[in-house]
Amino acid sequence: MNYDVDKSDDEWRAQLEPDRFAVLRQAATEAPFSGSLLNLDANGVFTCGGCGSDSSRVLRVRLGCGWPSFDACEPGTIVERSDRSLLRERTEILCSRCGGHLGHVFNDGPTPTGLRYCVNSLAIDFDEQA
Repeated sequence: MNYDVDKSDDEWRAQLEPDRFAVLRQAATEAPFSGSLLNLDANGVFTCGGCGSDSSRVLRVRLGCGWPSFDACEPGTIVERSDRSLLRERTEILCSRCGGHLGHVFNDGPTPTGLRYCVNSLAIDFDEQA
């Protein structure tokens, strides 16, 4: 797939800290309950940690799953693809602008959407707004 932000691995490595590169560009997962944005209580916008694209402006839900969770993402900000890396099918979510790995979406959310977007803190930034 082609993305608006198209960089080589070397360019991404120069821009991102090693742990962020591993998550965003190599689909690694941060350890559960370790992310800096897990228990955030503030109003603002979550953006892609690679390119800055808005990734969520919607309800954040606390599910105790170990990663920041959302019940939806801003339309057009993510793409989904099948992920069979753990011998079972999951749905991976990627930034639609740069292709950075954000996390996965599951069909077990408690809100009316029924979705749980489970996102790595290392994959996103938070811009606080009043």
